[in-house]
Amino acid sequence: MNTPQDSSLGREVAYPSQYDPTLLFPIPRRAAREEIGVDDANLPFVGHDRWQAYELSWLDRRGKPRVAVATISVPCTSPNLIESKSFKLYLNSLNSTRFDDDAQALQRIAGDLSACAGAVVNVVVGVPPLVDDAEGESVDGLDVVIERYGPPAPEYLSSNAGQVVTETLSSALLKSNCPVTGQPDWASVSVRYRGPRIDREGLLRYLVSYREHAEFHEQCVERIFNEISLRCRPEWLEVEARYTRRGGLDINPWRATAGIEQPGRTVRDLRQ
Repeated sequence: MNTPQDSSLGREVAYPSQYDPTLLFPIPRRAAREEIGVDDANLPFVGHDRWQAYELSWLDRRGKPRVAVATISVPCTSPNLIESKSFKLYLNSLNSTRFDDDAQALQRIAGDLSACAGAVVNVVVGVPPLVDDAEGESVDGLDVVIERYGPPAPEYLSSNAGQVVTETLSSALLKSNCPVTGQPDWASVSVRYRGPRIDREGLLRYLVSYREHAEFHEQCVERIFNEISLRCRPEWLEVEARYTRRGGLDINPWRATAGIEQPGRTVRDLRQ
């Protein structure tokens, strides 16, 4: 079975010395989507999971190491997400593998990841630029009392139907936990939308209510998107979380209303 408990998460695993695409572990998206009332066959959003890889290496045809950084995009329409520890182990299995050229290496990576995800995965050399400014208006400075840290509390979310705005709100205070190991996952999150003005204090309390919640990164972002959509009724909405790096990888799930083709801003945070 492809459940988190069946993966290498939380287990002592030797790093591979030989190329092994079977290390990649797919986790079906359907069950988590059913939990929040999202029909996997009729998604209310578009999007992708943008991975950024900083520890990527292989050998050229003469045995000389090559190193690179890369951006890997997994479409949210893929039936599976790629479990992160298996992803790291797989990338390390390439360290002693020879390729005729860099293009062949990238094609092999893209092919293996596509097979795991069940959809075409895009792999390109390079990562987005690093920025040190908060996106839009940060809600982190609000003077609020917070008493709930889990489970996520969508009842905190509200909006003012009498005031329609187009804006971006952000927070660096998102934290959730791995559903298998319990390790903390840290992220910044941006909420870009047009619609009734979202209550800032409620949004901050809502985001902090993930602090002791156990769920994969991709699933947290889909939950945030779905609950803001239901509670605040925006005309359109875009949610992206930029998680900090672990084992040479970070992940940036992005979900948006159908019709939005790309994130409003594709960058890396300072913590990445």
